[in-house]
Amino acid sequence: MIEDKETNLLYLADSLPKQQPAFFQQFEKVLHDCKVKFQLLPNTKDIWAVDYMPIQISKDKFVQFTYRPDYLVKDKELIKTISDVDSICKEMDLKPVKSNILLDGGNVVKSTDKVIMCDKVFRENPATNEKDLIKNLKEIFEIEKLIFIPADPQDCYGHADGIVRFLDNDRVLINRYSTDKRKEKTDFALRLHMSLYNAGVDYTEIPFNPYNNDNDDQANGIYINYLQMKGLVVVPTFGMSEDDLVVKQFEQLFSGQTIVTIDSREIAKEGGVLNCITWNIEVSNNYN
Repeated sequence: MIEDKETNLLYLADSLPKQQPAFFQQFEKVLHDCKVKFQLLPNTKDIWAVDYMPIQISKDKFVQFTYRPDYLVKDKELIKTISDVDSICKEMDLKPVKSNILLDGGNVVKSTDKVIMCDKVFRENPATNEKDLIKNLKEIFEIEKLIFIPADPQDCYGHADGIVRFLDNDRVLINRYSTDKRKEKTDFALRLHMSLYNAGVDYTEIPFNPYNNDNDDQANGIYINYLQMKGLVVVPTFGMSEDDLVVKQFEQLFSGQTIVTIDSREIAKEGGVLNCITWNIEVSNNYN
């Protein structure tokens, strides 16, 4: 699998500068300052590029899962925001392998030989036997280890990238849920920890503070949804005391890499942060 830390080309939805112009202007400056190559995806209808774009398995292999998330199809207005991935890929001259499995890209967190995803994938594909689904996913991802974690009970999207990210092949970063006094979140944290322990994956906790958000859709305080590329980590900030704590911790965790920040409150109001809006891939060094 292609890890985030190997990627060297970034794509953003062409709807981002239209829907979030102030944020896009700031983000564009950060990317230019960091010398990140980026382009805009054509014909997009929403800004959450990672969810509908194909998953990169190797430099020349991409897999396009079926993108029909329940949180969009159940609403007559939201269903209009589902981007036509075939149209996007055609204009980019990208020919991905297609899969009938319903799966959002935000629910795929990958390392070299492992993938972590929330168990919502089983509810999204009820017609497929669980063992068959696991076998098919392993074959598609070309991995031996597929790890399932519980979905956050407050997250209608059921995405793993708001819960966990790989630091290296045997350790992940997770949200520090211990400050949350709600029983359902405490139970969720315990199940998450046990899922990782049983899979033989160690974890390090980072700050997490969504508790003052107006509703569960907002993503303020979810620092785990950062952007990582080759030699670079872009950390979302939210005007909270945790901002400085996260940056200091990331400077230690990602020693030798460039750590930069961007105020992400504007897009967090819409339900996602940096990993959600980015589609970063690895291309040949001679790419211009």
